[in-house]
Amino acid sequence: MFDLDKWQEIISTIKKNRLRTALTAFSVAWGIFMLIVLLGTGSGFQKGVETEFKNDAANSISIFPGQTSMTHNGLSVGRSINFTNEDYDQVNQKIAGIEYISSRYYTSGSGTTSYKKEYGKFEIVSCHPNNQKIENASMVEGRFINDVDIIKFRKIACIGTKIVEALFKNRENPIDKYIKINGIPFQVVGVFTDPNERDRNRIYIPISTAQKVFNGGNTIHRLTFTSTKNEEESELMIAELKRDFAKRHNFNSEDEKALYVNNTLKIFKKYQNLFAGIRMFVWIIGIGTIIAGIVGVSNIMMIVVKERTKEIGIRKAIGASPGSIVSLILLESILITSVAGYIGLVLGVGLLELLKPVFETVPYMKDPQANFSVALYATLLLIISGALAGFVPANRAAKIKPIIALRDE
Repeated sequence: MFDLDKWQEIISTIKKNRLRTALTAFSVAWGIFMLIVLLGTGSGFQKGVETEFKNDAANSISIFPGQTSMTHNGLSVGRSINFTNEDYDQVNQKIAGIEYISSRYYTSGSGTTSYKKEYGKFEIVSCHPNNQKIENASMVEGRFINDVDIIKFRKIACIGTKIVEALFKNRENPIDKYIKINGIPFQVVGVFTDPNERDRNRIYIPISTAQKVFNGGNTIHRLTFTSTKNEEESELMIAELKRDFAKRHNFNSEDEKALYVNNTLKIFKKYQNLFAGIRMFVWIIGIGTIIAGIVGVSNIMMIVVKERTKEIGIRKAIGASPGSIVSLILLESILITSVAGYIGLVLGVGLLELLKPVFETVPYMKDPQANFSVALYATLLLIISGALAGFVPANRAAKIKPIIALRDE
């Protein structure tokens, strides 16, 4: 192993056969490189999608009104379904398994918000207090909407950190200040942040206030709640909800267009199954690439032994032991696969790091990184495989009688 003469001889052999060595090394390096890139991008995609779901509650269910597409009790198709505060109360009181619930009323107007001379257009979200839990928003200062605000129709607002940056540019504390939403003054009672950067541009106001000041009556446009049920139980809950809404709004419970339901738990499960498929695909591609590398190393080592048969005969004729001949060829194989595997590993990691700023701008892609231990095991597998690939022909060559080896053409 630490025989200097042996290593000098290996280096000399490699120098004499640079093209052959380069091709062998390339097949190994390419296998590791592709495995690292595939594992990294697959991991980045999975992290990106999981982060998107974690921005809001992953177990939330939203219900939107639609238009009937089936006749029912003499009523024609195309009838609009309108949600009211009564729907919120009924769902909140009757449906079991609801954790947090909030309804929304979409305000009319442009959404222009101003403070002194500063103004901008932001998303106005009128909701109930539990919307903070559903959106995973956390308070930076002050408080969120509470039940008293709903009951007393208070004109208060909880604003996102992006709005503080846009309207309060002189580092003025926004708490207790009055901003104007579509020309109507609202007192700021809290500042929140949100895992989703886009949601930091929101202004939350009490739904009862929004219905009153924007002439919404008792209309609501959306119901959202989080569920304590698993995927199968949540589907049963949705079926119960449809029957309940169908009864109160007089439409066929089988009418798929009368209500629209968005079950994030079901969607998240679908993505998890997709991730499992992607991981399997990556491993199939990666293992296939590594096998191709192993076959390449094996073929090259067989050629090496064939080319050096006469040399081996001379070595045996002057007293070299079979073990020294085998170790010489094995060390050359291990050296090539080790160096090439390391190069592939470094290039793969380097490419992922280089493209990280680009990946950050791609939707559903976050922090692409390969599992280092997997890459290390793959490199070791290639080294061992390369050694085994070199051992078979080397062992065969070591058993050849010198006189026969010297006659080899």
